[in-house]
Amino acid sequence: MSVLMLLRVKGDARKVEQFAAEDPAAMKSIIDRAKSNGLIRHRFFGTADEVIVVDEWPDEASFQRFFDASPEIADMMAKAGVTTPPDITFARQLDVDDAVG
Repeated sequence: MSVLMLLRVKGDARKVEQFAAEDPAAMKSIIDRAKSNGLIRHRFFGTADEVIVVDEWPDEASFQRFFDASPEIADMMAKAGVTTPPDITFARQLDVDDAVG
């Protein structure tokens, strides 16, 4: 069963949006590499002072291979004013009968 990867950093979510708008080729390159490593789903979220990435991967190892091969992610995060190292957590889906969507 797949896993969710939750990545949280302190930073300016608007700057992530700005980076994506100014350099769509860089974003596409990162997403293409992620897909080739097994990425199932991906979304960015933001608060006033935090950037949150929520991904679905086949397993933790698939995400780690992608992340280790993607040094430009650190550059993108630096441009977004990230001030903390990433806090990465993996979660498994629980076997309960309450899924919606």
